[in-house]
Amino acid sequence: MTYSIVARCEVTGQLGVATATSDVAVGARVPWLRTGVGAVVTQHRTDPRLGPRLLDLMARGATAAEAVDGVRHSSVHADWRQLAAIGTRGPGIGWTGAHVDPAGVSVVTAADHVVAGNILVGDVVGRAASTAFDGSAGLELGERLMRALEAGLAAGGEPDPLRSACLRVHGSEQFPLVDLRVDEHPEPLRELRRLWELYGPAAGEYVSRAIDPDAARGVAPGAEEADV
Repeated sequence: MTYSIVARCEVTGQLGVATATSDVAVGARVPWLRTGVGAVVTQHRTDPRLGPRLLDLMARGATAAEAVDGVRHSSVHADWRQLAAIGTRGPGIGWTGAHVDPAGVSVVTAADHVVAGNILVGDVVGRAASTAFDGSAGLELGERLMRALEAGLAAGGEPDPLRSACLRVHGSEQFPLVDLRVDEHPEPLRELRRLWELYGPAAGEYVSRAIDPDAARGVAPGAEEADV
């Protein structure tokens, strides 16, 4: 019941994940990122333990493909899972277990991103999301991820209405550059778009407040006067 995109910006080196589902609180269970390591998702009868395991393997030098291969072969219930990963170098990888209904699966891999989904209306969802990501080259990674999710929904998305969505981007710091979630909402992508358009212009300012508060402006673009 989920479709996601994991991606890397070849210009800035940023890593990101965007995901949406007809279940609740997708951002708490599916996406995992680690600065300087990679971005991964673990979905379909989701096991959140697999996200850190994938990133640990990648941190030790495994490629995205090697990490996914290692985790699926060492997990008892791997056939119920769908995994996708991308590192700081090399292509991404998507993998779907044998117990996942193939009729609703969509996995599209590229040099700088992977789209993976299950229980969808068809493969057209993943292809539309990937095309939107490719077609927005030159924009911020967060914007490209949002466009991918929106294109997937426009192509049919899931049979059931979406209920939650999230957008995460890591830059050069160990904390997220962007971490936005929408839970139990009638139109989660519309709301996530609203939040992104509010937060995106301010993201760099919030990083400045953390690493160099003396140089920070104190007011983020579009924000009220507050040192949050």
